[in-house]
Amino acid sequence: MKDKMSIPEKLYSEKLSNYQESIKVLYLVDDDFKTMCDDYCCSKINVEKFKKKMEEDFHLKVEYENLTKELEDEIVQYIEKNME
Repeated sequence: MKDKMSIPEKLYSEKLSNYQESIKVLYLVDDDFKTMCDDYCCSKINVEKFKKKMEEDFHLKVEYENLTKELEDEIVQYIEKNME
């Protein structure tokens, strides 16, 4: 559980690193800023989730492409063997 004085881990990015003290203060005292930061964190989480899904989908795509090629070759071999 996150303690009340901490900010979400996703806010510790390279681009925001020079602003960490300001982020900590604003996150705790400014509801609009907190909402913006929380939206940012959700967005980062979704990017990571979809990136992982795309990598998994790419792996499956490659597997199915390879299987399709193998089956295509088997079909041709079967035809050639049985239609002579």
